[in-house]
Amino acid sequence: MNRILLVEDDQALALGIEFTLTEQKYAVQRAATAQAAKELFDQKNFDLIILDINLPDDNGYEVCRYIREKSDVAIIFLTACADEVNIVLGLDLGGDDYITKPFRVKELLSRIKAVTRRKAKFPLGGRVVRSGELTVDPAKAMVKKGDLELALTAQEYRLLLIFLDYPHIVLKREQILTELFNGVETYFEENTLSVYIKRIREKIEDDSSDPQYIVTQRGLGYKWNQDVQKE
Repeated sequence: MNRILLVEDDQALALGIEFTLTEQKYAVQRAATAQAAKELFDQKNFDLIILDINLPDDNGYEVCRYIREKSDVAIIFLTACADEVNIVLGLDLGGDDYITKPFRVKELLSRIKAVTRRKAKFPLGGRVVRSGELTVDPAKAMVKKGDLELALTAQEYRLLLIFLDYPHIVLKREQILTELFNGVETYFEENTLSVYIKRIREKIEDDSSDPQYIVTQRGLGYKWNQDVQKE
């Protein structure tokens, strides 16, 4: 049974979400404040955190920072803000996904299944991968460019692994999403993949405006444009 920590201060919404998830055989614990969320997180093990951004004593970003210092547990943000800057901030801090209020129950369940399945799809372990100046060590979930360790979010890291599995092959957006979500039907904002790739480029490229690793194939998709060696 998947254990979920639900952090939401709107009691009516929280009760509705808890009821829905319990019906789907999830074990749910609720917290209405950032402090309560941190305390529950420290006391128990969870498979997923559903984290509201606006909390009465702090914000969800700070809770995410606190959790990411200790764990790579899956995190889905709940937000009333659909602005790209808020979405990017949550993803940069280590969020795995986000969902904008108001949302449908089916959408929430789909996101949860997608996040938990793709967590399982990319376990730690495996051979060291080298491509250009990049070195990826799956055993440590570590990415380096030369001697510099790069700070990638969990989602960016998974996307990078997908591209490294298909060097010099054009991947359509649909193919990338299928790989990322392990074939699970899910709801995905149209520009979110573009945002992820933009952020990865800013971290791995010498010049993100002239990418040498992830190149855009107009009207087709994206391609990893470097050789890949696995040791």
